[in-house]
Amino acid sequence: MNHNANERPQRPNVIVILTDDQGVWASGCYGNSEIRTPHIDRLAATGVRFEDFFCTSPVCSPARATLLTGAIPSRHGVHDWIRGGNVPPDAAVYLENQIAYTDVMVDHGYTCGISGKWHLGASQLAQHGFSHWFVHQMGGGPYNDAPMVRNGELATEPGYVTNVITDDALAFIDAQAGARDRPGERPFYLSVHYTAPHSPWTGHPQAIVDSYDDCPFASCPQEARHPWAVPFTDEHLGNRESLKGYFAAVTAMDADVGRILDRLEALGLRDDTLVVFTSDNGYSCGSHGFWGKGNGTFPLNMLENSVRVPLIFSHPGGLPQGRVVDALASGYDFAPTLLDYLGLPALEGGQPGGSLRPLLTGESEEGHESIVVYAEYGPTRMLRTRDWKYVHRYPYGPHELYNLRDDPDERENRADERQQAGRMRELRQELAAWFARYVDPARDGVALPVTGYGQAAPIMPRSPGESAFYPGVGNLEVRSRQWVEVKDDAAQ
Repeated sequence: MNHNANERPQRPNVIVILTDDQGVWASGCYGNSEIRTPHIDRLAATGVRFEDFFCTSPVCSPARATLLTGAIPSRHGVHDWIRGGNVPPDAAVYLENQIAYTDVMVDHGYTCGISGKWHLGASQLAQHGFSHWFVHQMGGGPYNDAPMVRNGELATEPGYVTNVITDDALAFIDAQAGARDRPGERPFYLSVHYTAPHSPWTGHPQAIVDSYDDCPFASCPQEARHPWAVPFTDEHLGNRESLKGYFAAVTAMDADVGRILDRLEALGLRDDTLVVFTSDNGYSCGSHGFWGKGNGTFPLNMLENSVRVPLIFSHPGGLPQGRVVDALASGYDFAPTLLDYLGLPALEGGQPGGSLRPLLTGESEEGHESIVVYAEYGPTRMLRTRDWKYVHRYPYGPHELYNLRDDPDERENRADERQQAGRMRELRQELAAWFARYVDPARDGVALPVTGYGQAAPIMPRSPGESAFYPGVGNLEVRSRQWVEVKDDAAQ
């Protein structure tokens, strides 16, 4: 590091860039030659890229809650995207009594800020140690003149929301850089949470949209409609304008990642700043015949495009550059890794994740083949090894089993094969034992009516017969019929 001793923080600054609905396929450094992401690729070239990193739930709010707390959804209680409780009159603190890694960082001298998407309830209330709080009121919406919260007040921010988020982030960085020479300097932490490339796929810079006019979009083939696809799929499947909008949202966001990196370099902070890039969940733009993530189908899906997300750690002053890690890892490991890398105490409460720091630094490359990745979305749970994926849906199924070594695209469900009965039994027992170890019984997703249409309130306390989950507005008949069919099949 090229700094004098009095200019260097005891611990590195940290910036976590979190995108919304971006699978690994939607970036150049993961092999997509069609989409332009030069600055995400720049991060990968100057850092460590995880090849097989998985979200803990294939929908935004529960995945974000786990990244922050290290707890599984069946412990922190966020099981679906938060539809109600973001702003008054029904604002609710969804992560009440949970400890976040930012709480630990503040306790050990960090100044913490957030710019962008929160989507974990009570958006007007600064939570979990954040002293700078500029967040989206909801979880998504129009890309221009977005509803935000500034200084605790609801406001409409003019301009393109990706730029608005970045402008606020840069102002925070500038303010922290200006404090470097003050006695008792504190390192800073900043969450930059973009809404891109979440829907809508309109309102993006037209020049970027037009630049994809001739793109063949071979990286996201438009397949025949999946039999479980929800109606939302229909207006986008095979729609080139939707594809152009999605790609443009990613490229516009990538340009602002570049603005952040350039500012760090201009201020002389790059070597002393760990920059992490990831996404809350994956997304399908036509693969398997649907648009969306875990709730792009019903029953809710755990397909690779929904659960596999990018993860890059870049710290030129502290980590190898251009390193690729093929370890299986998940969002449960995020908080433990970050805290361990910073030399801070681990989160308490027997969380399931472990630190990936030895894999980051190159100290260890052994043992990761046996790592098992777990995920949940309400009553849908997944176990994934290097070679196999098992998906169990409580209480009736349908269940899925894929041999990923022979069938990486998950085309052949082998759950009903007689010769796989023993494997199914073993995986089911392993899955059940793991979740039994980590759930809070009062928040256990297997007993909750999670539909993919959103969570209206914290699940506790609730009046008898009152659900915190939306039943599937506009699609009740279809959903009810599917469950009846599944139940009947299971009974035979």
